[in-house]
Amino acid sequence: MKKSKLIVFSADALVSDDMELFKTLPNFQKYLSGGACVKTVKTCYPTITYPAHASIATGVYPDRHGVTGNDIFYPEPVARPWCWFHESVKAKDIFSCAKEAGRTTAGVFWPSTGNHPDIDYLIDEYWSQGEGDDRRSAFRRSGTSPEIMKIVDRYADKYTERQHPTADKFVIDCAADIIREYRPDLIMLHPANIDAYRHHNGLFNSVVDGGVRETDEWLGQLCRAAEDAGVLDETNVVLISDHGQLEIKRSIKLNVLLRDAGFMTVEDGKITDLKAYIRSGGMVSYCYVYDKDRYDDVYTYLNHLKDEGIYGISDVIPEKEAREKYRLGGEFDFVLETDGYTSFSEGIERPLTAQFSREDYRLGRATHGYMPDKGPQPVFYAKGPDFKPGAELQRCDIVDEAPTFARILGAEMKDVDGRVLTELLND
Repeated sequence: MKKSKLIVFSADALVSDDMELFKTLPNFQKYLSGGACVKTVKTCYPTITYPAHASIATGVYPDRHGVTGNDIFYPEPVARPWCWFHESVKAKDIFSCAKEAGRTTAGVFWPSTGNHPDIDYLIDEYWSQGEGDDRRSAFRRSGTSPEIMKIVDRYADKYTERQHPTADKFVIDCAADIIREYRPDLIMLHPANIDAYRHHNGLFNSVVDGGVRETDEWLGQLCRAAEDAGVLDETNVVLISDHGQLEIKRSIKLNVLLRDAGFMTVEDGKITDLKAYIRSGGMVSYCYVYDKDRYDDVYTYLNHLKDEGIYGISDVIPEKEAREKYRLGGEFDFVLETDGYTSFSEGIERPLTAQFSREDYRLGRATHGYMPDKGPQPVFYAKGPDFKPGAELQRCDIVDEAPTFARILGAEMKDVDGRVLTELLND
């Protein structure tokens, strides 16, 4: 008997509200209609792309896999390296479980997979790093093999880094060729066009609808590649997403307030003395206390800002409480949650508010990072030989996805936070 295959298509920031349109589109109708679904998925806290994708792939929450934001933190309000590489994830993932079960694996722009030893066909979400670098060198440096570089080279000249939808079309073109030429048992990919359109234009509008239509076209392209390869009948196609977004009305530079209160000193735009610093994750932020003798002072001050009701903070959560209640842990001391319409900037200079920016996902017209029960919710739709036609769940947790994928591939994920969604699977 043939072993079934799995395509996992994560459409960044696709939400349940988008499905009214998506379900009417031709490729959804052809390849996913009548399958199984979870209407809404409870994602992790924070609702940020890299933590969410790490939870999808590992079946555990951020307190265990260790990815608490897109970037690798150090205390300066400047561009930081992202968690591009596999070493950022501290838990075993579905790619490694699949390899242990003797299955072949592929990842195209799946977050935090650079140089992953258990992905056979890999194109990491990674881009050239400054002047003198180029995209081909970046892909080679992050683990793309010579055989997959041949596919990259077919499309690289049409690909504009971090620009949508051209970057997403590159992802789909490469993934389709990997399916067609190598027939991997597992392929996971991550375009981000809908996410970008929401950041730039707001939560619901005609531009976002256009992104949903693009996503339907790409779903069709992937499934036709499986048809070309002669494996569609044995392939489970899964459409998922990582988080929603909320409209924001302003962005506050909380570090300016820390500076005013004497918790940092700034000279000529540079931090010269640092007792505490606030790192932004959009509509969530983290406070790091470097002078532990001032821990109580910082906590009291942050609660004062919350109680004032004008600085965008709805809750101040100590790390221990965040770990116990929300499965979010790390080297930070406090989590600051949004009021629902404010995002946070890391600026250290006045004015207190930051301008909206298309260049920074945290400062767009809409963004994310907030607690997972807020706002529009992610989705899970699937069809294929292992999914029960018409099966439906109202809700599941994002950590349930990896153990479910493992079951389909004949693997097992042990010691995870999620469960296998047996209600959706054939016996």
